[in-house]
Amino acid sequence: MASSRNIKNKWTLFFLILAGIVLGGFLGSLAEDVKFLSWLNFGYAFGMKTPTELDLKVIFLQIQILLDITVASLLGIVIAIFVYRKI
Repeated sequence: MASSRNIKNKWTLFFLILAGIVLGGFLGSLAEDVKFLSWLNFGYAFGMKTPTELDLKVIFLQIQILLDITVASLLGIVIAIFVYRKI
């Protein structure tokens, strides 16, 4: 029983962090036009900017991974971990 509870807690943490990243990124993009909050949208994007293609003549695959880490998304992660510890 303890292992299923541990797995459940890991999934809860994963989804809270994912929600924190998404909400933080959304709030950062909203704040970029506000002069004194524009620093929330400061960040760095890294990954594959051009997609990798695999043509098998039957199936054509295009894969692209790009992560955009901003100050607001990092704050969202910190808040998500704080919320996780409180539940």
